[in-house]
Amino acid sequence: MNLESPKVPVAKSAQQLFDSLSDVKNFETLMPESIAKFEVTGTDSFVFGLKGMPEIELKMKERVAPNKIILGAASDKLPFTLTAKIDSSSETSSEVQLFFEGEFNAMMAMMIKGPIGKFLETLAGNMPKL
Repeated sequence: MNLESPKVPVAKSAQQLFDSLSDVKNFETLMPESIAKFEVTGTDSFVFGLKGMPEIELKMKERVAPNKIILGAASDKLPFTLTAKIDSSSETSSEVQLFFEGEFNAMMAMMIKGPIGKFLETLAGNMPKL
């Protein structure tokens, strides 16, 4: 299952945005209002939980400065990645787009497609807050 957010303009250079997203503590700022839990579990990982959903731990998998950051599920139960692709617009602005890729059975994919799509849009929409 592949989902993507709309591209969101951010008033930061690509490098500044990359640096902000490289610090997992900053993901708390991006979370939706329905967040029930957010806890940094290491220098490159955090756990979050949304109301009515199971808690998920994400780990930093790959960083390609200043254009790409890949987070992945720490558990093999729900194998997926969340990729932020950053494009430079000018010296002081950039655009970011989020991509969700996961391998789920048809039933699971049907159940989570809507909530994950909304979650991606919220994360992307909150990027200017960083």
